[in-house]
Amino acid sequence: MACAKIAITMDQALLKQIDQLVDAKVYASRSAAIQDAVRERIDRAGRTRLAAECARLDPVAERNLAEEGIVVEASQWPEY
Repeated sequence: MACAKIAITMDQALLKQIDQLVDAKVYASRSAAIQDAVRERIDRAGRTRLAAECARLDPVAERNLAEEGIVVEASQWPEY
């Protein structure tokens, strides 16, 4: 994948922590550490959105839909 070079401003203490991770060979570079952190945060935001959408579901209506589907399907199952 093509990469783009950007400039960011960062707190000195946070940059020091990133540099310690690079020195400890946890990451190959500052860029790799920052990319990993941004990717993780974006993934977490997506999961948070999914959880929020699931919380909006009506459990009773969802159960009724599920049970309705089971009844219809069960009548079409072969006898054993």
